[in-house]
Amino acid sequence: MEALFRRGHELVVATYDYLLHNHETAAILGWENGADPAHLAERRRFFTVWLARLLGMDFSADLAHYLFRAGKYHAAHGPRRTHVPPIYVTGSISLVNGAFARFIMEEMPGHASAPLALAGWNKVLTLHLHLMQMGYQAALALDHGDFGVPFVLFGRMRTVTGVQELTVHVEHGASVESALRKFFNYFPASRAEVFDIAWAGGERLDSTGTPWFTVNRLYAVKPMWRVLLNGKDLSYIGGPTVELHPGDEVHVFPPGR
Repeated sequence: MEALFRRGHELVVATYDYLLHNHETAAILGWENGADPAHLAERRRFFTVWLARLLGMDFSADLAHYLFRAGKYHAAHGPRRTHVPPIYVTGSISLVNGAFARFIMEEMPGHASAPLALAGWNKVLTLHLHLMQMGYQAALALDHGDFGVPFVLFGRMRTVTGVQELTVHVEHGASVESALRKFFNYFPASRAEVFDIAWAGGERLDSTGTPWFTVNRLYAVKPMWRVLLNGKDLSYIGGPTVELHPGDEVHVFPPGR
């Protein structure tokens, strides 16, 4: 790990030099005619913070949220609205993995622990990639649909999500439930505010007819939370299965409002 820390600056610089000199990635970043110094510095800072947390063996929930948000940024949900296709994110993780392998082998030539270290870093980097891809997919789903439904948030929901309003796109014939699912997939940390978790078990048969006991997670809305469709509480107009139409609007109220 110390060897990787010592060469962290080298890795950051080399990664963005590669992205800058590769025509496809340079075009995605808007660097066809050279990198904008402020943009390059911003990306290097982000990469350095991520690398420091990675090498510091940060497995906190905060880092998971950080990586999930990074995935959303790659889907053009960041301040610069830059869309980075997942193949390039995977490629960047592959570059880091390759650099780690080279650094370890150069610093520990022939050491018996080197293969174990490489395997360990590969697992951690794969986990980071998975979390970023989850954020990316949640953002894409939010933007996919025939029409947009504004979600207006109040009270604690604004604090938890960091927004007051967000548009969720849905297909024609979609229900409020499907829009809510997209919303909470996009803001997974907000689920704990709105829902209590319940568990339901049962048996299913596998392909050979053998019964297996399964447990499924269920979400029950906490008391006093209210979801309104066009100003009307869902509880009184058919519940979450009611169909959405263009021009509809959803309001989410915490208790006490």
